[in-house]
Amino acid sequence: MGKQRDLSTGIVAQIQALRQQGLTQTKIAEQLGISQSSVCKALKKNCSKRTNCSGVRKTSARDNKQLRKIAVSNRFKSTSELTDLWNKQTGADVSRSTTYRRLRELGFKSRVPAVKPMLNKKQMEKRLKWAKEHSEWTAEDWQKVVFSDESRFCISIGDQGPRVWRRGGETYNHECVKRSVKFPQSVMVWGCMSARGEGKLCFLKKTVNAAVYQDILETFLIPTVEEQFGEEDFIFQQDHAPAHAAKSTKDWFTKKQLEVLAWPANSPDLNVIENLWAIVKRKIRDRKPTTLDQLKQNIATAWEVVSAETCDKLVKSMPRRLQAVIQAKGAATKY
Repeated sequence: MGKQRDLSTGIVAQIQALRQQGLTQTKIAEQLGISQSSVCKALKKNCSKRTNCSGVRKTSARDNKQLRKIAVSNRFKSTSELTDLWNKQTGADVSRSTTYRRLRELGFKSRVPAVKPMLNKKQMEKRLKWAKEHSEWTAEDWQKVVFSDESRFCISIGDQGPRVWRRGGETYNHECVKRSVKFPQSVMVWGCMSARGEGKLCFLKKTVNAAVYQDILETFLIPTVEEQFGEEDFIFQQDHAPAHAAKSTKDWFTKKQLEVLAWPANSPDLNVIENLWAIVKRKIRDRKPTTLDQLKQNIATAWEVVSAETCDKLVKSMPRRLQAVIQAKGAATKY
């Protein structure tokens, strides 16, 4: 079939006039003696030259400004809910699709929210103070620190929950993150790491009280630091779990003459081992274990292949993490 000839300006004008009268493309084609595809092409070509082909916009700049305020104040509302609020506050009568388009024009996109621990004002103030106090530490200073933490590994992942309306650069804004809760039952693991590599891994079989924790440190931490540091000095990092803060645990550190790094509460974004856990979880994600034994084996295998270069790179990020906390005034960061 040969290439279809372009319609004359006169025919195109007739098509537009008939379309404005309400005729369908089929009726226009029959009346002018041309194909329906030619009519469609002419209308589309004309539409592409116009900024608005659907008529007068239903919302004004003032309405759109009000929608921006509504979206910022109701980050976790659905499009339908935002539409209802918008119509109620402005007296407009817009559809869900119109609301969605305006939100996109305003820079908002519906995204799965980042998950961060809840931080109260006092905790943010302490995080900010701690970050400022350690802001002079160099990457070499941080290379003397042994980071530790527990992590839970799940066989399956549950519902991701509601989405959040946010604009570019707002991923970790305080009002845009989802607050984390306890994980479902699975496998709990304790581990440690430094810039020199990953440490010994411990699968926890029971609730960790002070006595159990001290046994973990004796069995898994001490061999790790002896292997990595020998006679060199190091600093041990831990969070504020009850077993960690117990008097008998503090006495254990004193007896062993181990220096413990003061640590701000609810600050996993400052602990580089959290990123190491994430790396391990990504490695085992595609293996889809169906039993706890399979899960444990996958974890152990993924942990063993972590390179010292990876650990060193994570530790070298500490100065940047502190600056991020300072910039966020103690709030959660992207780390």
